[in-house]
Amino acid sequence: MNKPAFTSQPSSTTDVELVPYHCEHDAILHTFYLPEDQQQFTGMPDKMLVLAKQDPHRHPVVITATGRPVGFFILYDGDELTDYTNTSAALLLRAFSIHYADQGQGYAKNGLLQLPQYISRHFPNILEVVLGVNARNLPAYNLYLKCGFKDEDDTRMGSHGLQHILKMSLSS
Repeated sequence: MNKPAFTSQPSSTTDVELVPYHCEHDAILHTFYLPEDQQQFTGMPDKMLVLAKQDPHRHPVVITATGRPVGFFILYDGDELTDYTNTSAALLLRAFSIHYADQGQGYAKNGLLQLPQYISRHFPNILEVVLGVNARNLPAYNLYLKCGFKDEDDTRMGSHGLQHILKMSLSS
């Protein structure tokens, strides 16, 4: 499937910001679209928000560009974290996605590069961020590595196949 043409002028990536989810984001988040080949690797914001509203361990974060939601992810601090790390002062990054119409604008990279600062502001006791990325999802794997995550050769079996466990240290 071809990516739709970007009709409006893309924002400068300097206008990209990570913000805690607020219900004002719903109208746009519920319109997010990803083709099936991308959906198999992530959770869609509308479904992830339903889970987050029922689970205090799921902290939704919105990537905005000049105030408009363009991306979404969850920071998780519950029991499943132990599947990824032995560090108790860690967060699991889950369900990372950029709305299909906004892909290719640098929003994912810019948002991930802001992650350490966002976490230090909102979760000051956290020393590590971990994630599982499907071994077949090479674009995401390479993006995470470019943005400071490290592959320490840990893997786990996920619901859609083998996952590489990547870690980003936040300690100085």
